[in-house]
Amino acid sequence: MSKDPFPVARYLAPRFWPTWLGLGLLRAITRLPWGLQMALGGFIGNILWLLPLPARRITRINIRTCFPHLSAREQRRLARRSFASLGMGIVEMANSFWAPKKALRNRYVIDGLEHLHAALEDGKGVILLSAHFTTLELGGRLLSLTTPFHVMYRDQKNRLFDAVVLRARQRNFRSAIHRNDVRGLIRRLKDNEIVWYAPDQNFGGKGHVFAPFFGVPAATNPATSRLAGMTGAAVLPFFQVREAGGRYRLRFLPALALGGNDTQHDCETINAVIAQMVREAPEQYLWMHRRFKDRPPGEPPLY
Repeated sequence: MSKDPFPVARYLAPRFWPTWLGLGLLRAITRLPWGLQMALGGFIGNILWLLPLPARRITRINIRTCFPHLSAREQRRLARRSFASLGMGIVEMANSFWAPKKALRNRYVIDGLEHLHAALEDGKGVILLSAHFTTLELGGRLLSLTTPFHVMYRDQKNRLFDAVVLRARQRNFRSAIHRNDVRGLIRRLKDNEIVWYAPDQNFGGKGHVFAPFFGVPAATNPATSRLAGMTGAAVLPFFQVREAGGRYRLRFLPALALGGNDTQHDCETINAVIAQMVREAPEQYLWMHRRFKDRPPGEPPLY
């Protein structure tokens, strides 16, 4: 008998009841018309903005750091809009887990698909370079409707939520590769397959590189550069943008020239292209992450 991929009995303890309630509400919201879903998502985000959460302070610091040319009022407005986008992103995440294909098929357009085809023709695999936008989960699900690919994942602190996320990704994508399974990742690339990868969060681990992000030194994971060098895989920027009318634009950019001997240059290139996409829809980026947690020697902490 095969092992149950989601042993419900394991998550019936009272400590999981709030998570069950939240997941149940989110799944119920996905049954509503799309416009109403997004309105509810924006409402959730605005409520979160009013709460004394550390994420609110982190968001304002990040926006002030990355957009110093904006006035204090403009920075505050952008921070608040980012929370509304976060609320929408929570609802979009629920749709990425549970919405049927027929509900999503007419909600997106794809630009630059020729870049993906050209990268696959090289036969060495493709790393889809993404970033933590609030639309990240739904963007991946939408792309999966036409292009099968593998996704990287990391463990969530909440065990029930972790199980739900992993089950959804195993169902909707070709496979889910744990962030520590480097051999599995390399194997997929050598089989000329596509792996979705978002390396834009603070990385203070061994071998990190400080590369500018919006002109500010940010601890950057050099793994993308090293994987490209080891496998010859193409590194193809892939982003998604929420547009008016409940539509989403999925965008492939030309492959980046990475994988040489200059890891510093590669990290700077990656951060630059991510910043370029953030500037196009800054309210849709996940600003609550401590992107500048690790600082160069002698630099004061930002948080």
